[in-house]
Amino acid sequence: MEVEWFLVIHGLVTLLVLISFLCGQWPIFEGTFIQKIHFFLTFGACDYFRRFVGAVFGQRGSNALFCVEYYCCDRPNPTLQVIYLGIIGASYYLIVQSAFMYIPGHYLGEVHRYISLLAVGGGILLFLLTSFSDPGTVNAGNVSHYLSAYPYDNIIFSEKECPTCKIPKPARSKHCSICDRCVARFDHHCGWMNNCIGEKNSRYFMAFLLWHFLLCLYGAVAIALVLAGRLKELRVIDILTVYYGFEKSFSSLAPHVAVWLLDSYNTQILIMVFLAIISMLLAGFLAYHTKLCVTNTTTNETFKWQEYLSWKRKVNEAKASAAALKASLGELNHEKKHPVSKWKAFFRRSRLEEVEVVKNNIYDKGVLQNVFEIVVPLSTRRSFLQRKSKSG
Repeated sequence: MEVEWFLVIHGLVTLLVLISFLCGQWPIFEGTFIQKIHFFLTFGACDYFRRFVGAVFGQRGSNALFCVEYYCCDRPNPTLQVIYLGIIGASYYLIVQSAFMYIPGHYLGEVHRYISLLAVGGGILLFLLTSFSDPGTVNAGNVSHYLSAYPYDNIIFSEKECPTCKIPKPARSKHCSICDRCVARFDHHCGWMNNCIGEKNSRYFMAFLLWHFLLCLYGAVAIALVLAGRLKELRVIDILTVYYGFEKSFSSLAPHVAVWLLDSYNTQILIMVFLAIISMLLAGFLAYHTKLCVTNTTTNETFKWQEYLSWKRKVNEAKASAAALKASLGELNHEKKHPVSKWKAFFRRSRLEEVEVVKNNIYDKGVLQNVFEIVVPLSTRRSFLQRKSKSG
């Protein structure tokens, strides 16, 4: 019974931590313990740890911690790559040790032993492709071609020079402070890949997300089928209804079946829950990046648009406020001559409500062409290469 309670508590704590970390900043959780846990996970824990190291080890300890933090967060390093390989390797090993003994089973054939190996191998291959492929480095030799491929919109991108590389900065590019290079159609720097995600490797990154979402989903469903097969093979339902006299209904049998599964197959259930949670997280991340792909936007551009729209809205509201004040003064003089009904004045629409800011993304060319630009980047197309050879 202790194992069952441990699994239940483990699941609830994991769910609470995930919700707090991912959703703690939402307005609905403002002032709640969820927001406090989010603050602790994202800032408080690290801050308290810094203070502890400073108090115990003094300035030397603080300097050493700063060096470690600088190396892990601000310089290219394989830390998260090693962690990824460790997670996928350990997960596959545990699945082999705990579930492969029941394959083939009632619902799964022996072929799934080999499919699972190929699926994990495919995931690692996509990981390596994304990690070690060129994201679209902009240099003096190809900058002119990127300048012609990506025109400036003069809204969030305008003509300027990269102060670090000392070359013109093409639209949609960004200088990555971690990799120390300019990247075309820069999306973000991914610590898990130890690489930037840009024009040339966005397709591999999207394939990596999709493959790992399907891989985790496949693993969770396969283990669920293994457990369902054990229920069938051991005739647990028949034993509970015939020998123990329980009513043959879901509400009557479910608690007893759950207790039996938790007691007999707790390792498999832990792995299944872990894979299910990871698949849900990957589904959300995949959906976000799919939306970016179909609208021809990047993560970097999303933040730029948020800043621009917020600034533009404030400017428009200031103009509307000035116009509303001027109109109110005019109406005040007019009302002295021609009084206006109080009801009309009450329901009259405020000029601030009419303020509207429209996002004008010139790079959005329609869903099909946007997706095609991800699958076949501009710099790999014949027209781009021909321009490059002519100029060379």
